[in-house]
Amino acid sequence: MNSYIILFIIAAYFAVLLLIAWITGRNNSNEAFFLGDRKSPWYIVSIGMVGTSLSGVTFVSVPGMVRAIDMTYMQTVLGFFVGYIIIAKVLLPLYYKLQLTSIYSYLDDRIGRRGYKTGASFFLLSKIVGAAARLYLVVLILQTYVFNAWNIPFAVTAILSILLVWLYTFRSGIKTIIWTDTLQALCLVAMLIVIIWQVKDKMGLDFGGMAQTLVESPHFRIFEFGDWHSTQNFFKQFFSGIFITIVMTGLDQDMMQKNLSCKSLKDAQKNMYT
Repeated sequence: MNSYIILFIIAAYFAVLLLIAWITGRNNSNEAFFLGDRKSPWYIVSIGMVGTSLSGVTFVSVPGMVRAIDMTYMQTVLGFFVGYIIIAKVLLPLYYKLQLTSIYSYLDDRIGRRGYKTGASFFLLSKIVGAAARLYLVVLILQTYVFNAWNIPFAVTAILSILLVWLYTFRSGIKTIIWTDTLQALCLVAMLIVIIWQVKDKMGLDFGGMAQTLVESPHFRIFEFGDWHSTQNFFKQFFSGIFITIVMTGLDQDMMQKNLSCKSLKDAQKNMYT
């Protein structure tokens, strides 16, 4: 694709994000900044959580894993399903009962100030490292396909990317993040459909032929029950999926903040189940 077209798409995308930030950021208060006045529609939060769970890294790394471990990652995904139910039944009722703004303030009540600061510090550290890794990959792709042709340094590309993200989030808080995450989720899923369609056409297949090609592939293996020593053993993958979801979603301030912005516990649970 022409680098100018890519740049135009990026500019249009960020223009929409800034428009959303401007609309959601009007008449903002502390309650609105941190909890969206507890008026976020649960279905919008649900779609946005898909966008948060996915990323550019997901698009690059998870399909690449199939070459090495087949489709056994789906065993972990089955664990995610159970993990979300545990969050909805155990953690969300606790958070709503205590009317928390930060989920780590629960540690302050139960353990003390040091426990609260330790939990919050680990969250900040994990977010900084994780966000840096995801941003690095995205900026690297942009640099390779767009900005190298214009001899723009990598550092400039990274700084501009961070600046654009800061511009649409610094005033509006969680309300903006929920709606921009929804836009991101819709774009990611739409792009997934486009990629599948393009691959199908390049291979000269219809949908029936594509499904047959998948089923006949040696990489179509999903379950591994036989070898207990394998890292891809079903029980290892399934239970790790449960705990990954509880830790990365249920105990993550970023993910739970969106759920706490729903109108009620029932709505937050609907979002989690969906």
